[in-house]
Amino acid sequence: MKLLLENIKELVQVEENPVQFKSGKQMAELITVKDAFLIIRDEMIQDFGPMSNLKDVYKDDDFLIEIDCSNRLVYPSYCDSHTHLVFPAPREKEFVDRIQGLSYEEIARRGGGILNSAKLLHNTPDEKLYHSAMERIFEMIKTGTGAIEIKSGYGLNTEDEIRMLKIIKWIKETAPVCVRSTFLGAHAIPEQYKNNVTAYVDLVINEMIPQVASEDLADFIDVFCDKGFFSVEDTERILIAALKYGLRPKLHANELGLTGGVQTGVKYNALSVDHLEHMGPGEIEILKNTETMPTVLPGAAFFLGMKLSPVRQMIEAGLPVALSSDYNPGSSPSGNMNFISSLGCINYKMLPEEVINATTINTAYAMGISDRLGSIARGKIANLFITSEMPGIEYLPYSFGSNLVETVILNGEVQSV
Repeated sequence: MKLLLENIKELVQVEENPVQFKSGKQMAELITVKDAFLIIRDEMIQDFGPMSNLKDVYKDDDFLIEIDCSNRLVYPSYCDSHTHLVFPAPREKEFVDRIQGLSYEEIARRGGGILNSAKLLHNTPDEKLYHSAMERIFEMIKTGTGAIEIKSGYGLNTEDEIRMLKIIKWIKETAPVCVRSTFLGAHAIPEQYKNNVTAYVDLVINEMIPQVASEDLADFIDVFCDKGFFSVEDTERILIAALKYGLRPKLHANELGLTGGVQTGVKYNALSVDHLEHMGPGEIEILKNTETMPTVLPGAAFFLGMKLSPVRQMIEAGLPVALSSDYNPGSSPSGNMNFISSLGCINYKMLPEEVINATTINTAYAMGISDRLGSIARGKIANLFITSEMPGIEYLPYSFGSNLVETVILNGEVQSV
């Protein structure tokens, strides 16, 4: 199939010389082409440029489909590098508990939170888990997302963690988006192990990780390394075991305190460290010049009323920053990356250019896919969206309550959304 997008008002996040990610001052740099065309052949981006070049280069070419993008912008699809979107049910009652003053940690101590989802998942059939997750994925596609990382972590025993990962594999094989899978057996401490965390860590290491690896069910491993969850020592034991099987870490870190998660992530060459509400000078310094992507989850901070990650300090120190949704039933029940972009601008004082880099090329890097997604570049997969009519890139985060995604193209094909 061949597809021509013509008369594009502005083609956003263009790369002539692709990079892995943007950091520091580079995050405010964004290359666009105004009055542009884009050509897609099969599933790949073949060419792009100003409309004035189109007739000279392709004057005798026949296009199967032509789309007029007058007054519209074209973006690479969002890459959402942190989600928990396979879950059995929403947790709206805990939402009311928080309104009445209970904290996230208090709800967890009462058997709510992650443990609540684990209990429900155990009794939910695979088909129901798959179909409800697919509904969420199609909801995310409508708002511009074209790549999603999905974690396990609501099993908390070997059988259910493996079930979750097999469901994620099923989604990988059938969803039109790019899906990456993360094993998160160390998401919370099960009730029966609350007085013997070491025994649960032993179970993760000796039983879960070998089975996950032998069945090739995960691209990454994650640990909730934070206050009230898994210690640095627990996390290190798990990561050492996982690295023997080739599973690269992506860590939950520093959501609830300065608990050493960032330092542990850097020590074990984590692809990303995520949450980062608590960041001191030491955490910022140790992330400099590493291969670890600091990933902030604005939806969780917004929903839980948590302190905000010091994004401006991080960027000014020269770090890259990624923004992801953390779509999950307890602390961020939305996968709308347009809203995440708005929060980036409104709450974290990021420029629209910085937000675009943080939700495309940087999140693609945090999923290990920036070589094929995250920007408009020749030879990359054609995952992109066309907006409705709008004046410029500032308008998307400005209009936080609207879905301005008009057309979605995934793997070079126009989606019915």
